[in-house]
Amino acid sequence: MSKVQGFRSLMNEMRDVARGKKAAPRDAAQPSFESVEALVRLLTPDNRRLLATIRDSKPQSIAALSKLTGRAQPNLTRTLAKLETAGLVETRMEGNRKAYRVRVRKVRVEIDPFSEHDKLEVA
Repeated sequence: MSKVQGFRSLMNEMRDVARGKKAAPRDAAQPSFESVEALVRLLTPDNRRLLATIRDSKPQSIAALSKLTGRAQPNLTRTLAKLETAGLVETRMEGNRKAYRVRVRKVRVEIDPFSEHDKLEVA
């Protein structure tokens, strides 16, 4: 289960772990989002198509991905950096080129209508 966590809370948690004040949480390697809204803004229809293209075609470079999607390379680079920061894709080096792989299959959102304790499940 991924977590919805405010930026300040995440920074404090990371600082405490780095200083040895507390152990890293079990879910530290999982994607973390500041809000469900942030995730929804990131998963636009264009970005969903981009993720599907990466999953299905497995392009070996940004240039190949640009040809497949018709999107400019600078646009792809910015978008992929955001998706990577969110934990939705990962980068691996193929020689001197970056290749991307989708890290998730599904995202489930559980919204608590009475508080801000929403939950995300990433499979």
